[in-house]
Amino acid sequence: MTVLRRVGVRVAWLLGSLLLASFLIFLATNKLPGNIAQVTLGTNAGPGEVAALEERLGLNRPFLLRYVEWLGGIVTRFDFGQSYYTGAPVSPLIAARFEVSAWVIAFGMIFAILIAIPVGSYAAVRRRHLDGIAVSALSQVGLAIPAFWAGIWLVIVFAVRLGWLPAGGYVSYWDSPLDWIRHLILPVASLAVVQASVISRYVRSSVIDVLHEDFFRTARAVGWSRIGALWRHGLRNIGISLLTVIGLQLATLLVGAIIIEQVFALPGLGSALLTAVSGRDLGIVQAIVLLLVWSVLLINFLVDITYQIVDPRLRRRAEAA
Repeated sequence: MTVLRRVGVRVAWLLGSLLLASFLIFLATNKLPGNIAQVTLGTNAGPGEVAALEERLGLNRPFLLRYVEWLGGIVTRFDFGQSYYTGAPVSPLIAARFEVSAWVIAFGMIFAILIAIPVGSYAAVRRRHLDGIAVSALSQVGLAIPAFWAGIWLVIVFAVRLGWLPAGGYVSYWDSPLDWIRHLILPVASLAVVQASVISRYVRSSVIDVLHEDFFRTARAVGWSRIGALWRHGLRNIGISLLTVIGLQLATLLVGAIIIEQVFALPGLGSALLTAVSGRDLGIVQAIVLLLVWSVLLINFLVDITYQIVDPRLRRRAEAA
C-alpha cells in the first residue's frame, strides 16, 4: 500500500470520526431528559414562554433535520448556531475565546517539550548517580501534582508573596505585548510543569533503551562523546515515538487548560464552557464540546500521518503487505 493510499484511508477514518462525534454530541445535548426549552428557561417559565423558545430554536422540528442544518452551518459557514438564552450567534464568542486557549495550550506544550527532553535525557544518563536519581524523583512527584494545584501555588509564590506577576486576567497582545506575556507566564508554567513531568518519564525510559543499543555503542567506539552520540543517534531514534506521546498529551492538555483558565480567570474556551454548563446554555455547550473533540481527533490524525510518513519501518512493512 502506497503512502498516498494510506493517507487516504486515514483521511476517510478522520472524516467518519468527525461525523460520528458531531452526531453523538448533538444527540447528547438534544435528548436530555425533560423539555430542553423548559430546562433552559427554568421551572418558573410558563407554557407560552416555553413554546416561544421552542419555536425560536427550532426545537419543534424533526431531530435529524436540525442536526443536518447545524452540521451544514458549521462546515459551510463556520456557524455553530445560537445561544439558547440570548439568541446571539455562538461563532463570534468561540472565535474571541479561542485565541486565549490556543496561546495557553501551545506555549504549555512547547515549554513542556523543551523542559522534558533535556531533563529526561539527563535522568537517563545519570540514572546511577545521586543527581540523576533526584531529577527522576522530582519528575515522579510532578506526575502526582494536578495542574490546578501547581497553578495555585505559583500564584501564592509569584503573585501574592513576590508580586512579580499578575494573579489572573488576560491582556491582548495587540493592547500590550509585555502585559500579554506577564499574564500568560503562570498559566503556561502550570500546564508545562505537569506535562514536562509526564513526557520526561517517557524520554528517560526511551533513552535508557537507546544507551544499550549496538548503534550507540558503535558511535561511542568511533569517538563520539556520550552527549554527541545521544544527540546524533539517540534522540533521532526516540523522536518518532515521542511524537505519538506528545499527541496524546495534547488531548490531556486541552482538558487541563479548562481548569487552568478558571484558576487564572482567563477568558478562554474552558471558562466559557463551564459558564455555559452552569447556565444550561446547551447551544454554547455543544459548540465548544464539538470544537474540543474535533481538535483532539485532528491532532491524533496529524500525529498518525506523520508517524506513517516519517517512520521507514512502517513504510517498508506496508509496502511488503
